[in-house]
Amino acid sequence: MSQAVGKLLVFGATGDLAQRMLLPSLYGLHVDRLLPAGLEIYGTARSEHDDAGYRAFTATALEAHLPADRKDAAEVESFLKRVHYQPLDASTIEGFDALAAKLGDISGGLAIFLSTAPSLFGPTIKGLESAGLAGQNVRIGLEKPLGHDLASSCEINDIVASAFPEDRTFRIDHYLGKETVQNILALRFGNSLFEPSWNARGIDHVQITISETVGLEGRAGYYDGSGALRDMVQNHMLQLLALIAMEPPARVDGTAIRDEKVKVLRSLRPIRATDVEKLTVTGQYTGGAVDGRIVTGYGEELGRTSNAETFVAIKAHVDNWRWQGVPFYLRTGKRMAERRSEIVVQFKPVPHSIFAERGGSLQPNTLVIRLQPEEYVRLLVMAKEPGLDREGIRLREVPLDLSLTTAFAGTRRRIAYERLLLDLIEGDATLFVRRDEVEAQWQWIDGIRDGWAAHGQAPKPYASGGWGPSAAIALTERDGVTWNE
Repeated sequence: MSQAVGKLLVFGATGDLAQRMLLPSLYGLHVDRLLPAGLEIYGTARSEHDDAGYRAFTATALEAHLPADRKDAAEVESFLKRVHYQPLDASTIEGFDALAAKLGDISGGLAIFLSTAPSLFGPTIKGLESAGLAGQNVRIGLEKPLGHDLASSCEINDIVASAFPEDRTFRIDHYLGKETVQNILALRFGNSLFEPSWNARGIDHVQITISETVGLEGRAGYYDGSGALRDMVQNHMLQLLALIAMEPPARVDGTAIRDEKVKVLRSLRPIRATDVEKLTVTGQYTGGAVDGRIVTGYGEELGRTSNAETFVAIKAHVDNWRWQGVPFYLRTGKRMAERRSEIVVQFKPVPHSIFAERGGSLQPNTLVIRLQPEEYVRLLVMAKEPGLDREGIRLREVPLDLSLTTAFAGTRRRIAYERLLLDLIEGDATLFVRRDEVEAQWQWIDGIRDGWAAHGQAPKPYASGGWGPSAAIALTERDGVTWNE
């Protein structure tokens, strides 16, 4: 791990992400005395604030977005003393010298969090270089989206690499900051129970679902040019797949874990144009009811017709020895029946049922890893119902539950950005995404999009408040599999 820096610079410091996540996260770390004692926080954006104005802005954001039990006037006042601001138009090089002057001495190290439009990455990197803010003691964190395909991602990565080598570049996928996601490693590699059967001999299939009940929520400009495949599958879902499918790393560090993840991503079987209609389903929500509320369709919400997919389901394969023949079903969508992020690992049935001739019916074991809104790990196992069994043996599926919220009730549950910001400040790259991972993800995604274009595949309509187009059900049911709902 590198040394902790003395200063943090946040680009996009007046944006929605800063208000909802970054400032509350930094405040939380401050309250718990986890930030380096002398760390100074500098915000920059186009908005015209001086230090006092930005401190007032920060106080308003904390009041709006902190949970009630974290609000403490004295702590807020103490935190605001760390906070400074310098207005900057990042699209021009002129203001960067003034930014450098505001930062002053950075010999104690500088971490930069870049949360801007991708079109500003190039000018920002050049501006940082010109002002002497890209030296050996400076590291940079990059918020997505990092491109919209492999070519644009490579272009952005090349621009960043011209000033910041890979060991000082921290690409953020906030899903990796979630406690339950990190627990996948503990579950797999800290228990002898799972690993012997964590392969094609023991597992029938894996499902990964990220469903949202919201629609565009003010993201129309970005989302319509992106769609569900780029917005969710390219980053969050493929990272979850990699953690589930990876080989055991030699140790818990950024190099070992990311080496194993990239092997999985490079082993994804390409979905070619000839297979895209058979292996993928796209959809776009129409009007309906979500949580008892009537909502309009995507086109009405957007204000025009569009071919952007708000739902995608994919049958994927990892072509290596461990996973040969095991399908990974991925599903994500907006305006779905409920908000849920989960991984379902379906084990194969026992090779022979000794209970069948006595009327006992067995179900294969299922492991459910729920990431949100609840956080739990649930293993469904078979148990015998109490009784004298004179009319046959009755077996029932029962859950073995580990509620992470309950089991660690005395421990503060932290939002993902607290962990990621602290790791950026301290220089721990384990939970950040390496360039070769990003490019392997884009290569696979681009193949799917090329197939859609070749077939003119348009998204199928689905009613808001459901589980997507009926074709998504057929995607699994022709293999004898049912989505976990």
